[in-house]
Amino acid sequence: MKFPNVATVAQMAEFDEIIDVRSPSEFAEDHVPGAINCPVLDDAERAAIGTLYKQASPFDAKKRGAALVAKNIARHIEERFLAHGRDWQPLVYCWRGGKRSGAMAYILSEIGWHAAQLDGGYRAYRRSILEQMAELPRKYRYRVICGPTGNAKSRLLQALSLAGAQVLDLEGIACHRGSVLGTLPAIAQPAQKMFDSLVWDTLRKFDPEREVYVEAESRKIGQLQVPDALLACMRASPCVRIEAPLAERVDFLVREYGHFLGDPQDLKAKLDCLAGLHSKEIIARWKQQIDAAQWQELVADLLENHYDPAYRRATLKNFEQLAQAQVLEPAKLDSVTLENMAARLLEGSKA
Repeated sequence: MKFPNVATVAQMAEFDEIIDVRSPSEFAEDHVPGAINCPVLDDAERAAIGTLYKQASPFDAKKRGAALVAKNIARHIEERFLAHGRDWQPLVYCWRGGKRSGAMAYILSEIGWHAAQLDGGYRAYRRSILEQMAELPRKYRYRVICGPTGNAKSRLLQALSLAGAQVLDLEGIACHRGSVLGTLPAIAQPAQKMFDSLVWDTLRKFDPEREVYVEAESRKIGQLQVPDALLACMRASPCVRIEAPLAERVDFLVREYGHFLGDPQDLKAKLDCLAGLHSKEIIARWKQQIDAAQWQELVADLLENHYDPAYRRATLKNFEQLAQAQVLEPAKLDSVTLENMAARLLEGSKA
């Protein structure tokens, strides 16, 4: 008997809670933003049942699987759902809207809750995300924050967000600062599918009548690809260019990338990634500056010989309206200055 209560991806917002019953590894790769993970089979259980199914007996695998699913659903009800009242409306999904989500949704419905199963499961959700991300970015007007490395573009985005602006922080979502030295300490990047979901979830909540502030990015942020339609919209949008003094940029970067100071060998290894772009002599000079703890000299050297030329090549080529950009020339890159710049941008957008 097919479970009767089925909902589509377009109806997800109508539910009080979204429950992903896939294994923890499936959930970690990607899931509906805001969903909770209540696996009916964990990774080890799922692997064991699959092995039993293929190597021994499908019937025995189904019996063992059913026992585990029932036990896990009972645990989730006791640990996570008992406090919910009669009017609670959960939406349950698994990989393709099959037996795992069907079992959970059926039991929740039999209890008396208004439970439903996502038609097509995660696969339908993923397909919908890809379709929407081909068009959703075009609904908005963007203002792109540009400027060479060290101009505190991400910090300005944070100040804009605190001031009430609509901000799409792609580097924040990607957990990466967008350069060869952009990895964050002890923080891994999400999977590409999860990145897509988080960008979609951020965009869909914006008001199309208001501007969206975003930092100029290349096609990739670390290992992650910026959605094509979004990148095209960004590159065609009006720009704001920040131009702080070189000395201030150097000081800012030394503060921002202080985690590298405690691990010189890791920093050297990352600079080796630039060997195809620079001579052995230049790479060796940078490493000597690291060994001598000449951080100011190193950062200034990297800006002059790597980051600034790369910025000029990429940004001038890709962002159509950069030549007409509003230019901000802060003397400092401290929090007060960034707050004032954010207020100035927002005031100007109202004019």
